[in-house]
Amino acid sequence: MMMPRHDRISELPESLITQILLHLPTKDSVKTSVLSTRWKNLWLHVPGLDLNCRDFSFKNQNELEMVRFIDRFLQFNPESRLLKFKVDYSRDQIPQFEDRIGDAVSRGVQVLDVKSNTLYQDADDGLVYPCIEFMPLNLYTSKTLLSLKLLCSGLWEPEGLVYMPCLRFMHLQGLRWRSSSGSGGSTMNLEKLVSGCPVLEELTYVKDINDDESVVTRVRSRSLKRFTAPVEYGCYGNLGVVQTFEIDAPGLEYMSLKEDHFDRIVVKNLTSLFMVDLDIKFIVESGRMFDSEDLSKRNEICDFLTGISSVRHMTISHQTVKVLGLYSKVGVIPKFNNLSRLHAVFPSSFIQFLPVFLESLPNLKHLILEIPYVEERTEEFKVINVPQCLVSALEFLEVKRLFDWGKEELKTASYFLENSAVLKKLTLRFMGCPQYYSDTDIYEELNNLTKRSPTCQIIIA
Repeated sequence: MMMPRHDRISELPESLITQILLHLPTKDSVKTSVLSTRWKNLWLHVPGLDLNCRDFSFKNQNELEMVRFIDRFLQFNPESRLLKFKVDYSRDQIPQFEDRIGDAVSRGVQVLDVKSNTLYQDADDGLVYPCIEFMPLNLYTSKTLLSLKLLCSGLWEPEGLVYMPCLRFMHLQGLRWRSSSGSGGSTMNLEKLVSGCPVLEELTYVKDINDDESVVTRVRSRSLKRFTAPVEYGCYGNLGVVQTFEIDAPGLEYMSLKEDHFDRIVVKNLTSLFMVDLDIKFIVESGRMFDSEDLSKRNEICDFLTGISSVRHMTISHQTVKVLGLYSKVGVIPKFNNLSRLHAVFPSSFIQFLPVFLESLPNLKHLILEIPYVEERTEEFKVINVPQCLVSALEFLEVKRLFDWGKEELKTASYFLENSAVLKKLTLRFMGCPQYYSDTDIYEELNNLTKRSPTCQIIIA
């Protein structure tokens, strides 16, 4: 006779069951208490907490319900080790929550993930202040923490050194830095935090959009391998001071800059860089594009491009392509001799910049080109020169997001077919079916062109 599935699980050792439940949200772990008498309090033995304020009823003192639940969990077995502490209370403010996080750190937590309140409250003086929850000071000396994620939280200035010897992953978003007195002017900053993490491998950082005190934000690390500044909707720049971001990481392999969080970007010693993903426009002020007459901005872009010129794979957005196109008219784009793969979104009005950009990529083998149908072309695509990569390196070309097939699309494709000596495959990807031409018509039109690489395969998808 087949045994019920939950009975089979019940035969497992309690230590194994609690490890399984550790990978579930706590609300799901609690649901197992109805299975049998043995399971009634088993969720309290799970070495981790994963809670969201939305798991609790919002009608009847949601804040207090959540506090009582957390306290019950922490007090049930206070001497046991707590591996994970993940709490999202972005809808509420929990009184004295700093102490509860400190308890988790003291109990050897390995994963700390806290999302604090992002709402605003009226103070007695009539002003509006953010409800920021600050982290406990014992966080800075945790010898067990492997992963730290803080959203809309605060960090006090440490009383001593920062040293987290096991921390490998850190995600900081909307962080506030404060002195121990509670006022501004703290010497605590990202550079000091990162310097106390000798094995840190991945860092994601989104600065607080209201932070107008940190003139220079630095990341210096010999262990860092991945750095990401993701998209965060808000108003950056134009806060009264020029804010600079500087990264010095000789072991960095991957860097993604998805938004202009800073007015100025400085890169140093990125000698191990393998891949870079850029969606920035090198702003001077919020909402403004690069001004080619701005000498300091031109020097910044030149230094930045030189600093990442050892990269092997690159992805660039349409707004970054626009900036580089404008910059190329007043400055020289350095050679990217190691770059073998490029994924670029070229606005149709900047397609003439493509051959100029390819001149700086002499060893490019794989090109993914997107030409979104969003603008009218202001200049015709003309063949001025043949970049070195087309003569000796480019083997695969993929043109994506084609809306239709016309004269300009044919010119772009023919440019590569007629000038690429070692091209093995040309792939055209349309956004749905072409309106006026069938795949067969397009294929025949391309196949009738003079191909410099006679063995090039043409694929229409």
